[in-house]
Amino acid sequence: MTTPSSTWRMPSETAEQERVYMAFPPKGESFGTSDEEARSARETWTAVAHAIAEFVPVTMLVDPADSQVARQLLSSSVERVEAALDDAWMRDMGPTFVLDGDNRLGAVTWQFNGWGQQEWARWESDQHVGKLVAEHAGAEIVSSDLVNEGGGINVDGLGTVLLTDTVQLDRFRNPGWSRHQIEAEFARTIGAERCIWFPRGLHRDTKRFGTRGHIDIVATIPQPDTMLLHRQENPEHPDFHLNEIYDEVVAGSTTAAGAAWKVLDLPAPVQLRDDAGWVDYSYVNHLVTNGAVIACTFDDPNDARALEALGEAYPGRRIVGVDARNIFRHGGGIHCITQQQPRSAATK
Repeated sequence: MTTPSSTWRMPSETAEQERVYMAFPPKGESFGTSDEEARSARETWTAVAHAIAEFVPVTMLVDPADSQVARQLLSSSVERVEAALDDAWMRDMGPTFVLDGDNRLGAVTWQFNGWGQQEWARWESDQHVGKLVAEHAGAEIVSSDLVNEGGGINVDGLGTVLLTDTVQLDRFRNPGWSRHQIEAEFARTIGAERCIWFPRGLHRDTKRFGTRGHIDIVATIPQPDTMLLHRQENPEHPDFHLNEIYDEVVAGSTTAAGAAWKVLDLPAPVQLRDDAGWVDYSYVNHLVTNGAVIACTFDDPNDARALEALGEAYPGRRIVGVDARNIFRHGGGIHCITQQQPRSAATK
């Protein structure tokens, strides 16, 4: 257990929110070099933004070169802010918002180096997005030297953070950092008192356009006593053997209250492969926002089971499904392309 050395704490994603930030897919390696190639991604990002805007304001960062296309696709319900972009994964390049004991808004600006210096990634512009979004939100900047992405952590708002060995301990992200040093930095920046380390993420996430193991397609904490886990039910899929590994991690940890976790399984979609290999489609990768959960769907027989399970995990919230196949095709899901700003003292 690590004692936090500051008053900053990352609240649960179930806390009331002021707005959600996103980034409009720019042309490039990830989405295609022409407007036509990027269109399917842009239409899906737009569908997610419009679904969220029914419940909370949305601010979309747009590269100046794409302003006309963004204006055509996005309704007036979505605020547009011009900013140079290399990619569109706001969860990862954006800041992690935190609150202090007086409910003041802070924003942790991690170091961002393209998911561990991936050969296809560019981050000349994206490494500055954290500070830009923090300033737009009027947050106090909490600087960190740790290379980390928002998709690499999930929290309960009570001092628990979920991590993976293959992300935070990645030699292409944080060479020279020990586990103890990383835990101390999470204590300082997001108020982490309990770090629960998963050894790795899903199989597809280790491949091209992957993150080397983000936790946000594996597990999340919808309630202080509950863990939602990705569950691959087909033994043919390489993620099937991870069920036992993840169960051991959960069984070896406790809730903030010191109790055993209540585990809710989110079944993986029935579909096993796409044209690039084994899929990492995951219903865990959803956005919780004011009165709603914006959930990934895949036109799959397990969509209904997953949405029902999310309704159980988040009682009283409307469960809104958005087809996320054109997000996962590029390396992530709805949680990956969004970053929530919690409501703070300045906005109450």
